Amino acid sequence: MPHVPTTAAAGPMSYAIFQLARAHRAYAGALLRGMDLHPGQELLLMQLFDRDGQTQSELLESVGLDHSTVSKSLSRMQDAGLVVREPSAQDRRVMVVHLTDKGRDMREPIAALWRTLEEASARSLSDRQAETFVETAYAITEAIHRRATP
Repeated sequence: MPHVPTTAAAGPMSYAIFQLARAHRAYAGALLRGMDLHPGQELLLMQLFDRDGQTQSELLESVGLDHSTVSKSLSRMQDAGLVVREPSAQDRRVMVVHLTDKGRDMREPIAALWRTLEEASARSLSDRQAETFVETAYAITEAIHRRATP
């Protein structure tokens, strides 16, 4: 167990979550760089794999990132040939995002990346511990969202 700063002693669970998130993000980032993706782009692609042709606003809502981050990510993804953005036929101010063939071809490599992350993350856990962790993580997420929204 790493050294916990004394100022974090009042929140050991929160500090552990921070350390976990940081380690997970770093490993995921390294794997993503190997695929020429930036962190967060895989989340946008995963949403489009499930439903191609979403508006930027729909993608924004589904991944929970801020507007500038999504816009910047989509611009990079368009430059990389993974997606195209075009005005909606109903409202020319609304941009609709579609996968290209190159973007669609990322489905299996991204699924493999998530399998690799899962295997590394759960390596020393029993199936029951992994299941309990997932339940606990979602319960904490829900509690934070309830607290953050009046």
